[in-house]
Amino acid sequence: MGKQGSFLKRFTDILISIIVLIISLPFFLIAMIAIKLDSKGPVFFIHERTGYKGKPFRMIKFRGMIDNALAFGPELTQENDPRITRVGKILRRTSFDEVPQFINVLKGEMSIIGPRPEIISITNTYDDYQRKVFDYKPGITGISQINGRQKLTPDQRTKMEIEYYEKENFWSDLKIIFKTFAVVFTNEGNI
Repeated sequence: MGKQGSFLKRFTDILISIIVLIISLPFFLIAMIAIKLDSKGPVFFIHERTGYKGKPFRMIKFRGMIDNALAFGPELTQENDPRITRVGKILRRTSFDEVPQFINVLKGEMSIIGPRPEIISITNTYDDYQRKVFDYKPGITGISQINGRQKLTPDQRTKMEIEYYEKENFWSDLKIIFKTFAVVFTNEGNI
């Protein structure tokens, strides 16, 4: 992992993404079929987020809400949100809805570990300090995702992320990976 932009971090991102996508392929196909059978709409939810250097990118997830859910309510998902489908509840509980983001990692738009890829309407309100988070590629998981991101304010989250990524190293990234597995397998929350 290591510092942003390092060869080791990029190589690790690519290697892990390929392995995860190959291993998860049967479940990927099952999820696609289940989503189509459960509700109308596309299999994937593609949403524009703020990425590295503040540039927008299209983040890919499995769709876990009714089609066109954003037209029926706020962008931020609430607990027990009625827009979440039956299959979506399972995908979110297991964090499997995030697996398509490994495609974003392969494309170089995201990293496995990095700041949370935030909604553009939120990042448009960032002050100069919060904008430092754009110095790092957004991640599938990261320090705020494993430390109760749902309970953190945007200020708390970006402060935590900036402090972490300014000191990021291979071993601290490895700890985040193991903690991510713990969070997912103990159902402590959606990554």
